[in-house]
This record gives sequence, structure tokens and C-alpha cells, in this order.
Amino acid sequence: MPRVKKGVTKRRRHKKILKMARGFRGTRSKLFRPANEAILHALAYSYRHRRTRKREFRRLWIARINAAARKDGISYSRLISGLRRAGVAVNRKLLADLAISDEAAFGQLVAKAKQNL
Repeated sequence: MPRVKKGVTKRRRHKKILKMARGFRGTRSKLFRPANEAILHALAYSYRHRRTRKREFRRLWIARINAAARKDGISYSRLISGLRRAGVAVNRKLLADLAISDEAAFGQLVAKAKQNL
């Protein structure tokens, strides 16, 4: 029985990796080994950073809410506590967006939070 050679399979695998490595600099986009290593790292980083991005956006929203809340004379933690006691279920993304785009509506939420402290 003849041995199995990897010609077609190997070429397809290499082409797949090299296609993924398009846009990389130097040999990382031309040669299989450096391209494969670069792709493995890139995929690991993208997996990790998909999770990190969520954390970073939450931090940004909190910073924006805190800055806007302090303009109205209340700290971030007291604002969130007051809103929770008032039964206002607004997420931080929406609060941050309100703080930037609609200061009047944000001011009303701050007033509601102050009432419930």
C-alpha cells in the first residue's frame, strides 16, 4: 500500500495561514513559519483583547459619568446608589451617553438620585 503524502493538504493549510497573514510586515506575510507564529499570537491577542475591551469601556463610561455627576455636585458612587434606591435601571453605557449628549436628562437623573439618598 502506498504511503499517504501531504501535498494538497499541506498546501491548503499553508495557503490558509498565509491568507490570514496578509498585511503583516516582511517575512511574516511571505513565509509559512513566521506567518504561522504571527497568526497564532494575533489570534491569542484578539481573544484576550475581546475581553479586555469590555473592561476598558466600562472604565471609560464610569469616568465620564463621574465627571458629569461632579458638575452637578454628587459623586459617582452616590449617584449610582441613589439611582438604584430610586428603582431607575439605567446601565452605565446609557448614562455616559446621556452625560455627553443630553445634559438636561442627565441632570434630571441626578436630581432623582439625590432625592433617594
